Amino acid sequence: MTVRVLIVDDEELVRTGLRLILESEPDLTVVGTASDGASAVTAVHRFRPDVVLMDIRMPGMDGLAATRQLLVGPEPADCKVVVLTTFDVDEHVYEALRAGASGFLLKDVPADQLAQAIRVAAAGEALLAPSVTRRLITAFTRRPSAGTGHVAAPPGLAELTSREVEVLTLLAEGLSNAEIAQRLFIGEATVKTHVARVLTKLGVRDRVQAVIVAFRAGLVAVDS
Repeated sequence: MTVRVLIVDDEELVRTGLRLILESEPDLTVVGTASDGASAVTAVHRFRPDVVLMDIRMPGMDGLAATRQLLVGPEPADCKVVVLTTFDVDEHVYEALRAGASGFLLKDVPADQLAQAIRVAAAGEALLAPSVTRRLITAFTRRPSAGTGHVAAPPGLAELTSREVEVLTLLAEGLSNAEIAQRLFIGEATVKTHVARVLTKLGVRDRVQAVIVAFRAGLVAVDS
């Protein structure tokens, strides 16, 4: 399967460099590029990418606003958004996660890790940069949503079976499907089935959003 990628960055040199890296991979193809959020939204509807590499800080419509426009609403785009940033702790990254981004990458990520992260995002099977993403989610879940003091857990949380709660908890601890299978003494295919059911019942797009639910529901202790 070939993963279709859209690159969004306001610097032409960055776009060119990312394209060269990704097009050297046989299973990745760059279907287009965009230099700002507004053109990114247009390009997503035109090229139908599987993954959007989205720079956060851009003039005009920034990456955060573009991510919201693509992923929030009654008809979200059928793509995963991976945030590109030069800072590993950034207020915009928190907000991008809130808007539905699947994870984030630092712009100085090694080429092989960049390619693998895109594959991971497209498959929806693991968090990106687990240690840093976990730190971001930990801090993010301490923050109330704008205008509210508390965010209630999705109603679907109560619909999870005890096994699905176990799987969700292990997801939040950063375990892969294979690691969850080993921990629970079940097959990896069974884990994938449980993960799919968890996402469906919670009404979330991917594992990152499910992990946020787990933290907010207190299934995993927030680091002090």
